[in-house]
Amino acid sequence: MSDEPARLKPYPSVAIPNRSRSDRDRERDQPWEIAIFGDLTEKQSELMEHLIQVPRNSRGTIFFDSGGGSIYTGLALATLVRMRGLDPDGVVVGECSSAALMPLAACQRRWVTPHSTLLFHPVRWQSDEDLRFEEAEEWARHFKFVEADMDQLLSRMFNIAPDKLLAWTRPGKFVTGPEMVEAGLARMIDLFAGDVWSQIAKLGESPSP
Repeated sequence: MSDEPARLKPYPSVAIPNRSRSDRDRERDQPWEIAIFGDLTEKQSELMEHLIQVPRNSRGTIFFDSGGGSIYTGLALATLVRMRGLDPDGVVVGECSSAALMPLAACQRRWVTPHSTLLFHPVRWQSDEDLRFEEAEEWARHFKFVEADMDQLLSRMFNIAPDKLLAWTRPGKFVTGPEMVEAGLARMIDLFAGDVWSQIAKLGESPSP
């Protein structure tokens, strides 16, 4: 009998199956759903995480019921949609206003109901209460740039003439679902005309706003 201590054997490893290309393709082709509800600023990390978790170049649906929040949060969400090559349908189920218009405009197809409400208004001043004079002076300079830049970006993503957008944002306008459809920025969903998804699938076959 040997006096040598028994050697510990390594714990058997667990084989992790490699995902095939077809598995990844199926995952990418599986439609996803994300809800942008409430204040964008308060839910920024959660919303951005959702947009990062879905497969790149995939198609899904983003539901909107938000009064907005920080314009930078709205810009970040819209940028993520475009940078990751996402192909979402944006559906305004309640309100979509202010900074929330940015990610809606980034959607490839946009849908509203007769009861949807969208508030267009200029970028609002946001700063800390204890802002120093020189900081306030710099913010005022930057504010002018942000205001003009966001107007230009929103006009381009919505594919709406700048003067039409200006008529809504200065000094501000509540735009209804039917007005969005009339302007060519969205399509109408009839909540009382049978299956909504069938309507979306049928109307989505033709070029959309």
